[in-house]
Amino acid sequence: MPNQARRARLGCVALLRATLDRLSIYLPVFLMGLLALGSYWLVRNTPTVEAPKPVEEVRHEPDYFMRNFAVRTFDGAGRLQREIFGVEGRHYPDTDTLEIDKPRIRAISETGAVTVSTAERGLSNSDGSEVQLIGNAVVTREPMTGRSGQQVPRMQFRGEFLHAYTNTERVRSDQPVTLTRGGDTFVGDAMDYDNTSQVMQLRGRVHGTLQPRKR
Repeated sequence: MPNQARRARLGCVALLRATLDRLSIYLPVFLMGLLALGSYWLVRNTPTVEAPKPVEEVRHEPDYFMRNFAVRTFDGAGRLQREIFGVEGRHYPDTDTLEIDKPRIRAISETGAVTVSTAERGLSNSDGSEVQLIGNAVVTREPMTGRSGQQVPRMQFRGEFLHAYTNTERVRSDQPVTLTRGGDTFVGDAMDYDNTSQVMQLRGRVHGTLQPRKR
């Protein structure tokens, strides 16, 4: 009986060793499976970083309209600086500009000089200090009294394009312009006029007609 028990123990030990040997063969595969499951779990539960959203291109489209409108601008003391009238206005947020059909702009300088601008179409910046007049553009500065007390006659600019700067009292154009000052007329291919310094530059083919002064 003792020999049988010994043989049984030896048989169990041999069976255990054989089982361990077989398990050792599959152990690497088992460990690889555990690693794969762990990686899958990490991927599923790790918070993802959102990719940066592409910047949307700002389109040149109006964000609001105005019809038969009037816009008035005042300085800090409450003095009226300019009035902008139009049949229809369209504001473009990408350039912060106002496109106006049939604009009429009345500007009053610090010295009290009144300038009225009209055209078929106008393009104004946000505060109306810079206006491009397109199509049958006319800028008229009413008669005024100069700094030295002399009378300055009415002055008018005409052309298909005029660029008016209401704050600095300047009018420019890179296209033909006709200037009328009192009874005198001047024509040029381009022009730059500064009302503050009373200096006008005409470029290109320039000619003028001067009326004799009354005594």
